[in-house]
Amino acid sequence: MNLARFPRRRYTPNATAIEPMSHLSAALGGARLFIKRDDQLGLTAGGNKTRKLEFLVAEALAQGADTLVTVGAVQSNHCRLTAAAAVREGLKCRLVLEQRVPGSYDPAASGNNFLFDLLGVESVTVVDAGTDLAAAMNRVKDDLAAEGRKGYVIPGGGSNPLGALGYVSCAEEILQQTFDMGLSLDRIVVASGSAGTHSGLVTGLLGNSAGIPVTGINVRRPRAEQEGNVHALAEATASFVGSSVPVPRDAIVCRDEWVGPGYSLPTPEMVEAVRLFARTEGVLLDPVYTGKAAAGLIGLVRSGEIARDETVLFVHTGGAPALYAYQPVLSAV
Repeated sequence: MNLARFPRRRYTPNATAIEPMSHLSAALGGARLFIKRDDQLGLTAGGNKTRKLEFLVAEALAQGADTLVTVGAVQSNHCRLTAAAAVREGLKCRLVLEQRVPGSYDPAASGNNFLFDLLGVESVTVVDAGTDLAAAMNRVKDDLAAEGRKGYVIPGGGSNPLGALGYVSCAEEILQQTFDMGLSLDRIVVASGSAGTHSGLVTGLLGNSAGIPVTGINVRRPRAEQEGNVHALAEATASFVGSSVPVPRDAIVCRDEWVGPGYSLPTPEMVEAVRLFARTEGVLLDPVYTGKAAAGLIGLVRSGEIARDETVLFVHTGGAPALYAYQPVLSAV
């Protein structure tokens, strides 16, 4: 797949590291675990959306936009990174925040909400769950047009075929790194939310005939719904990039056992995972995405579904700033 034909900004100069998690492996008593440190991607505090924004912002600039408009939840990592990309490029940023949990928006909250202000976001529009988010963003774009400005709308999570190219590229990066390391992977585990990261990885791995399955750990939706979303975006991404390799439906696996009561709502398994990663590997997870994905990884190892002799890569998609908004839940005291 020739990704070089797509305009791209570069916010991370080098490949993110793949590191062993030998202490966590020992603590769990099974599987050889590694971590892909996409929490160390460029832009403010890093995270997976940086890879997507490299392609999306390149298109925004080509179209002459002066303002990035996007949507996310009230502690959205994607919104933080979109605001950071706007700063990097000398653009403005306006956000639509969806209260997926009623009453959850607090303008004085810590975590990413604090960073929205620090990064100079021009305006925040708060809407309730179930709102037509595309329409809400287009209203912001129309407001900009009335001011003589030009907005560029980025979907939630940057998850469209153009944004998903960031993780097609990541799949190729992983294959090159593991080749150089002499590391043969049996499985990749990743959080599955807005679907761009998961679908991009699957598309990239299939397009390179890697033979490495991806297990997505859902953070919001039931399994059947999420698998349908990821499959549809993977097919659209493969078509967009010009891949002739089909995306089989059974290549998409989205486990929903660790979602708990709902998106962003804490679970005991998430709390254990966040604390265990911190205390065994010194790695900070976030409560909404990587914490629940890590809970899934831990659960699959403990149950034996991930076998003791498997070599597994956990893709850390970032989000640590949100930890500070969940301190009462995660603190031991």
